[in-house]
Amino acid sequence: MRRNRWLIRRARNFLAALVNGGITFTILLIAPLGLAAVMINTILVMVGTFLGEEITDFLVGILRKSIAGEIEPDHLHTSITRYRDRE
Repeated sequence: MRRNRWLIRRARNFLAALVNGGITFTILLIAPLGLAAVMINTILVMVGTFLGEEITDFLVGILRKSIAGEIEPDHLHTSITRYRDRE
């Protein structure tokens, strides 16, 4: 299951990069630029989008792990629940 999530994230990030690259390519073809400038800019946008998505996924994963550790108690009955339930 873990490998499947990894593939889905990579596919989603690659699809976002392709969409941004396609939009950039279309816009830049309208502008009076050389073909090399259009191609280089499109590739840079695609790589930047993919790397940005990867970094975002990495940071969100770290935050999820830290939040899950704060929410779930280490023990079933903590000192807070013992004292609160007695009142």
